[in-house]
Amino acid sequence: IRIAPQRASISSSLLRPLVPAIAAAQFLGSEAGGIFIYWGQNGGEGTLAETRATGNCKFVNIAFLSAFGNGQPPVLNLAGHCDPTNGGYANLSSDIKSCQSRGVKVILSIGGGAGSYYLSSTQDAKNVATYLWNNFLGGKSSSRPLNDAVLDGIDFDIEGGTPLH
Repeated sequence: IRIAPQRASISSSLLRPLVPAIAAAQFLGSEAGGIFIYWGQNGGEGTLAETRATGNCKFVNIAFLSAFGNGQPPVLNLAGHCDPTNGGYANLSSDIKSCQSRGVKVILSIGGGAGSYYLSSTQDAKNVATYLWNNFLGGKSSSRPLNDAVLDGIDFDIEGGTPLH
């Protein structure tokens, strides 16, 4: 798990409920070293399959789940790679599985610099954790954005937020 520099203003007590959602990903194995890349924010970067084919990275962060928490619907933003209005992210499932079959860990990055995310309470954080587990990790949901692909973990790229008082 990669944690962004300490610019986050979301209370650590609110992030704590997210830990169980990603802890299970730790059982999938751990890797030491390797090149991480962010994929999904540059339409000219090629497909996920092309990224994997280079053999240059051991970890791909799919970027970004840019909106979540505070009662708003989660939004996966892959900057023109897919059209989310017609289930377009589901076609990434085979590319994700191909990466994983070649030893490349595929992780969902949440947050980002241009995101709209805010955890308003411990219960809100639990709701986000449940959403992440059921839609991207080992849980079950009828609305999994990436179809049946099970990601290897979650990257917290928390660059903003609102402090609680």
